[in-house]
Amino acid sequence: MAQTISEPQPGTAAVVPRSARPRAWLWRAFRSSPVAIAGGVLLVIMIALAVLAPVMSPWDPQAQDLSRRLVAPSWLSGPHPLGTDAVGRDLLSNIFFGLRVSLLFGVLSIAISVALGVAAGVSAGYYRGRLDALVMRAADMQLSLPFLLVALAAAAIWGRGLDKLIVVIGVIGWAEFARTVRGSTLAVREKEFVEAARALGALDRRIMARHVLPNVLTPVIVLISVAMPRAIVAEATLSFLGLGVPLTTPSLGLLIDGGYKYLFSGSWWPSIMPGLALMFLVVGINLVGDWMRDALDPRLHGRR
Repeated sequence: MAQTISEPQPGTAAVVPRSARPRAWLWRAFRSSPVAIAGGVLLVIMIALAVLAPVMSPWDPQAQDLSRRLVAPSWLSGPHPLGTDAVGRDLLSNIFFGLRVSLLFGVLSIAISVALGVAAGVSAGYYRGRLDALVMRAADMQLSLPFLLVALAAAAIWGRGLDKLIVVIGVIGWAEFARTVRGSTLAVREKEFVEAARALGALDRRIMARHVLPNVLTPVIVLISVAMPRAIVAEATLSFLGLGVPLTTPSLGLLIDGGYKYLFSGSWWPSIMPGLALMFLVVGINLVGDWMRDALDPRLHGRR
């Protein structure tokens, strides 16, 4: 007996599935989450300060004036709202440019990790066999090594430099993305649309690019929100230890390193202010990442 589809009754709204309007659904989910709104506002402020650093900075971040060293914060009045550091540089200007370096480092290093990890994970999950075993054993070896220890060793060998540090952190982070994407690819490659494309004679690279890759990007987006704060903190840690960016590059880690010596002598601002800026940046990314993980997790939608 044929089934009939009942028409919606007058005065009742038709239910639109979430998959029909994913962008609208995602925006509604964002607006309904106070945590996501707080994280989004904080992250937008940090990004705006970094992008507009050349315009908003009241001083040259590298301009030194020993007659103004360790000037206390004047907050909303005075030439140095957040004070100066041990060599007389304006802290507010250095924090703006330090945020710029941190965001640039985080975006570029994670882009390298995503490119390497997604390519390795899709290839391993699609072809399986020896390639899968080789990639997964390499990922296991990479994940067995402490992240910061490998970064310290690489920075000590190749020396300082923002570009070198971006490559090192980017290469170190590929394994997590490869394992995540490989697991999703194993499930997607057995779907009917992939079998249909293979039966129609599509090449493997076309199937992976057009059918497999778009269906494994959701966990990658969530993983990016977790890996980026860790990469930013790693750059600040290496700069604090003297193995990160050069001394002429504004960095939050370098500012913290230059100010912690005076932390308990009454001049707390050269170390605390950059530390707060780094904390706000990482917290903003983490809050948005937590919301994205909950919003894109199908198991949580099933419970709801």
